[in-house]
Amino acid sequence: MRRKLLAAVGAALALTTALAGCGLGGETPAAGSNTTTSRIPELKADQQVSIVFESYNFGQAGAWTDTFNELIGKFTAAHPNIKVTPQKPQGNSANPATDTIPSIQAQMAAGNPPDVAQLGFSDLDFTINELKAAPLDDLVGKDEVQKNFDGAKYPFAKTARTLGDWGGKTYGVPFVFSTPVLYYNADLFTKAGLDPAKPPKTWSEVEQAALAIKGKTGKEGVYVDCLTKGSKDWCFQSIARSNGGRVISEDRKALSFADGPTVEAVTAMQKMVKSGAMPNRNQQQGTEGFARGDFGMIVESSALQGTFGKGLKENLKSAAMPAFDGKPVVPTNSGASLFVFAKDPAKQRAAWELIKFLTSEEAYTTIATKIGYLPLRTKLVEDPAGLKPWADKNPLIKPNLEQLDRMEPWVSFPGPSYLQIRDGMMSAVENSVFQGADPQSTLKTAQDAAAKLVPEGGR
Repeated sequence: MRRKLLAAVGAALALTTALAGCGLGGETPAAGSNTTTSRIPELKADQQVSIVFESYNFGQAGAWTDTFNELIGKFTAAHPNIKVTPQKPQGNSANPATDTIPSIQAQMAAGNPPDVAQLGFSDLDFTINELKAAPLDDLVGKDEVQKNFDGAKYPFAKTARTLGDWGGKTYGVPFVFSTPVLYYNADLFTKAGLDPAKPPKTWSEVEQAALAIKGKTGKEGVYVDCLTKGSKDWCFQSIARSNGGRVISEDRKALSFADGPTVEAVTAMQKMVKSGAMPNRNQQQGTEGFARGDFGMIVESSALQGTFGKGLKENLKSAAMPAFDGKPVVPTNSGASLFVFAKDPAKQRAAWELIKFLTSEEAYTTIATKIGYLPLRTKLVEDPAGLKPWADKNPLIKPNLEQLDRMEPWVSFPGPSYLQIRDGMMSAVENSVFQGADPQSTLKTAQDAAAKLVPEGGR
């Protein structure tokens, strides 16, 4: 997936989405992957082990860092022989998730990669085929991996279990996760003469509601955080798929983001800018503006639910991803998996114990309630002793849960230049939507350039 990357620079941004990639699992064996033929031994009760856990959540202020520090504290209390050193990725990008791959690369070059790391689903191909993450099936056994997915009481959602798989093996355990949600400000809806109990269901209705909000309240109508290079392409893939398009062929051999359905979807987004329904804003401006109450609507990940709720309080409402007229919505997922890079067997075992804890029912209860990520053990929301009381008081989570059954993976681009492919595509989308460039020719030019970076035969 990723090209040769340089360490990114920028200023830390608390409102930036804690998102990294999701990939297409199980297509091709990992070429030259470092497999372990024997199972790693269990740790002795008095065996002291130290591991480093790298996560972009430690680079984001507020709920993310606080919640993950709390989880590490709980793990340490339960495993006093395992010392976990948490760290954020090296780099200073506005979005710490952007620094994950170059950070791992730099540490590998220095001979000291983290023992366990949180990496985006869209980095899956690169993580396995280039960074050589360890196949968990080989480390601890396929039965042990599946036992963790099954859980003590509640299993992983079926659509989530294989998101870290490749070539029939599990390399990463899906960890944090969300689908695109339409958040809206009930107060601005009321002031604009709109019914907050009847949010828009289609993009046409979103545009109409946005124009009403702008015309009657003076506030901005809508921001779709799926259309800039900074937003990556997890949500854009949902927009393309919901109009019948794809960004890459199903066999991963040819790019297809300049095909008709995707061009039509980009044109529809451009139309909202031209009509005044959506202003020309970057990701930071859009998310901060909605949090302040200056936008009527935003299409965003549930990872910002807690942040939006602090400012908007009871005026914050949520609805499903809007549809194109007459077509079903195809949600894609944001988020990341947990991977093992440790080479020492004791550290590998400690890393696996940490992964099991971080994807446990206890951990997901903490993550869901304090951040807003979708709990991948979804039946927790039906348990009175689990997340049901919280879910009943927080209906904002419902669109995510309802979209999970028809969710499709955030597909990763192939090869070491995958990031260059993605960024080229999203720059073309951004130029079309916000700068008024012709979508057809702009996307075609970007696709022709990116096609040269796709490995022969795909991957």
